[in-house]
Amino acid sequence: MTTRMESHICSAAPIYEKPLERPVGIRPRDIAFDIDGVVADTMQVFVDLARTRYGLTHLRKDHLICYNLYQCVPAPAHVIDDLICLTLDDDHTLRVPAMEGAAEVLTRLAGYGPLRFVTARIWPESIVRWLEGLLPEVPAGSIQVTATGDPEVKHRVLKEMGVRYFVEDRLETCRLLAQRGFVPILFDQPWNQEGASFPRIYSWSELNDLLAWED
Repeated sequence: MTTRMESHICSAAPIYEKPLERPVGIRPRDIAFDIDGVVADTMQVFVDLARTRYGLTHLRKDHLICYNLYQCVPAPAHVIDDLICLTLDDDHTLRVPAMEGAAEVLTRLAGYGPLRFVTARIWPESIVRWLEGLLPEVPAGSIQVTATGDPEVKHRVLKEMGVRYFVEDRLETCRLLAQRGFVPILFDQPWNQEGASFPRIYSWSELNDLLAWED
């Protein structure tokens, strides 16, 4: 999920009439990644904080079915505001669990060139440290993170990078990328279940199988 966690209304209408074809044989140099909700299981920290700090003991990640957390979380707005701030602060960022298999696939990808990440976080420093901790075998200089502060402008960064594929969990970002000629790969999350028109993956193992490994 984008780290701005801004309000977006869930829509039951399909984004595209014609589904995008599932990509295969993706060259490592042609792909880049979102971080939160794709590499980092950031919303699990949000849920854990909601349960321990505010007593929302019945809340689970699969309850977060849309980007508008104020619609999905049964708590006052000021509580949700606080949870968002806590989730994204430096201390809690470093505690975020990684998606299963992400470290292994990214470490292998680093053998083909720099790893490119584009995040909607405003301040990238803590998530860069998190990635360096997740990928100890990857030189720090090979981990390239661009923080846009706005998911709506990710396409500009990707164009400058010269990549074609982007792994993302936010439906609206996938829509914008597809409109601009990129191939979005939707990482399955509870909040993106209406994205039937996009190629969807459920694990990093599945992504591994889409990549054109040359070794």
